[in-house]
Amino acid sequence: MPTVAALPFDYAFPMAGVALVVIDMQRDFLEPGGFGAALGNDVALLAPAVAPARALLDGFRARGLPIIHTREAHRPDLSDCPPAKRRRGTPALRIGDPGPMGRILVAGEPGSAIIPELAPLPGETVIDKPGKGAFHATGLSDILARLGVTHLVFAGVTTEVCVQTTMREANDRGFDCLLAEDATESYVPAFKAATLAMIRAQGAIVGWTAPSAAVLAALESA
Repeated sequence: MPTVAALPFDYAFPMAGVALVVIDMQRDFLEPGGFGAALGNDVALLAPAVAPARALLDGFRARGLPIIHTREAHRPDLSDCPPAKRRRGTPALRIGDPGPMGRILVAGEPGSAIIPELAPLPGETVIDKPGKGAFHATGLSDILARLGVTHLVFAGVTTEVCVQTTMREANDRGFDCLLAEDATESYVPAFKAATLAMIRAQGAIVGWTAPSAAVLAALESA
């Protein structure tokens, strides 16, 4: 099996059982005027993850491997958005409010779209998720089962919230998970560093981490 030079030790995966999951690389999080900015964050801090995520997409696409994109987005009537989630904190714009890119975190609005550099291609799976984790209230488990996937490589934002939550959900479901270190970012760099350490602690308690180049090298070796 291809093997990635990873932490806390090498990560091997079967070519017939691996998929790339790109979490929430949406305009609402990466561009000015979206939800990330409304929370008071510097969205430019997420930009370094774009090129490595694109490289992973290219690598998986070149080999015909499954790719899954997620978007955190709610129904227009917000029936899938718990009131506690909507009212939390003091953002300039709340979920569902009209903003420069349409209603914040609402499916079908311009802000909920994945950024053009990482836009899904025809045939790639796109999942709208109402929660932080991609398994909650979605069909992701069934999709992965149909594909015969056992190993997941992750990219996306933010590291400590939706990415880590999905990895923990996947870990509990028996998947072997690796996070591409440079293809994920946080608005708070210290949170990213802490998350990477937590994921690979205690013998990969949640999963492995490695640079995207190491993942691509493993693909090329296959």
